[in-house]
Amino acid sequence: MTTSAPALRTSTVAGRGTLLAAILASGMVFLDSTVVNVALPRLGAELHANVADLQWTVNGYLLMLAAFVLLGGALGDRFGRRRIFLLGVVWFAVASLLCGLSQGTGWLIAARILQGAGGALLTPGSLSVLQASFHPDDRGRAIGIWSGLSGVSTTLGPLLGGWLIDALSWRWIFFINLPLAVGVVLAALRWVPESRDVEASRAGGRRFDIAGTLLGALGLGGVTFALIDAPAHGFSSPAVLAAVLVGVLSVVFFVLVERRRGDAAMLPTGLFSSRLFSVLNIFTVVVYAALGGFTFFLAVYLQNGVGWSALRTGLATVPMSLLLLVGSPRAGALSARIGPRLPLTVGPVIAAAGLLLLRRVGPGASYWTDVLPGVALFGAGLALVVAPLTASVLAAVADRFAGVASGFNNAASRAGGLLAVAALPLLVGLSGTGYEQKTALAGAFRGAMLWCAGLLLVGAAMAGLLIHRPTRKAPPSQPCPSLPASTPPERKGKTPS
Repeated sequence: MTTSAPALRTSTVAGRGTLLAAILASGMVFLDSTVVNVALPRLGAELHANVADLQWTVNGYLLMLAAFVLLGGALGDRFGRRRIFLLGVVWFAVASLLCGLSQGTGWLIAARILQGAGGALLTPGSLSVLQASFHPDDRGRAIGIWSGLSGVSTTLGPLLGGWLIDALSWRWIFFINLPLAVGVVLAALRWVPESRDVEASRAGGRRFDIAGTLLGALGLGGVTFALIDAPAHGFSSPAVLAAVLVGVLSVVFFVLVERRRGDAAMLPTGLFSSRLFSVLNIFTVVVYAALGGFTFFLAVYLQNGVGWSALRTGLATVPMSLLLLVGSPRAGALSARIGPRLPLTVGPVIAAAGLLLLRRVGPGASYWTDVLPGVALFGAGLALVVAPLTASVLAAVADRFAGVASGFNNAASRAGGLLAVAALPLLVGLSGTGYEQKTALAGAFRGAMLWCAGLLLVGAAMAGLLIHRPTRKAPPSQPCPSLPASTPPERKGKTPS
């Protein structure tokens, strides 16, 4: 049960203002999730970064989002969704300012970690305020508008970011968040009603699985540190061995803590009694690892290996986002009719074919004949995956776990990207300042595309052999939490009233 809140309508000024706040806030997170890869070559050159620094610039942000997004949703349920949403917006804006002012890689990485923590507070709030504030008859329309316009911002992000990088500086991809944050705060204070989960408030601290959250972060962080640090110091390095030990032990204790807490855990282990839920989340990690590795390497290679500008590099990825925006609803409808197995099997195969085509890209490459076909195939394949995957995850568990299931699937997608960015440079032999050397980068790029295509084919095999039609339908009001940088619903599976 939630506290009473105005039943907003999308046709009213307050309803449109609430939508504006949620869309602008999501736009900030989406922008920083899609544009930073495009900026890596420029900021790397200016800050004298090595490959590990670039990896941490991406992964510091992803680590905090993956580890703390469920806690952010629980904080909103208890202390007020608008309050935590606004805290996340301000936190994100301050961290963005620090990113833009960075004078060294250590400063930038620390600021990106702070930015990820702000995003973990902001991300669940941008959707939960819509769920809790709009009249049930308008809730689906409000979420549809939010999803559509958020998809547009994802599409335009690389284009805007590339222009800012070329015309001004890479620092402006962070500074642009400041006016957006001001707009969100003003709109939220004026129009967004406050709401909270009364049961969560009465339960006191019992809803907060702090131990599980910290152990999850340490597990991901330890493994990530070991993968990134190993090329420079070797796997026998005391620091790398210590990171592996911390990561493995944290994962073990995370499982033990979550089992002991039962349904009160951040991640109730009973969810994994559903084999379909378990398989779908492993599939998510595999597919989004391929996506994360692809976007990381493509942005760096097109600029430092092929010689394109940041703007042209940003434009290169727009067709992929457009195909996701247009194709995902159709793929969702197809999956509802025939089941998810076929889309989840065929989609990764098509995407893998696109990555294999991109291996031929080199200096002097033509966008229309060398880059576009591969990017378009990858986007078409991913469009077949996203909506069926999300609907199947939600349908694989009981209604009361819909929120935590979609939140965990969102975290799984981020963890896949996190691990790929950490591991792929090691696997393809890229370290130090190799990303600035065309020959070394070209070999690493071709190797990375091969690894990512292999991951997609593993996902296709999993889908063909292990995924079946769920026994129940997914809640209709839930948007897709597995889109890159998308937003999970609130932690509880109940629809706010």
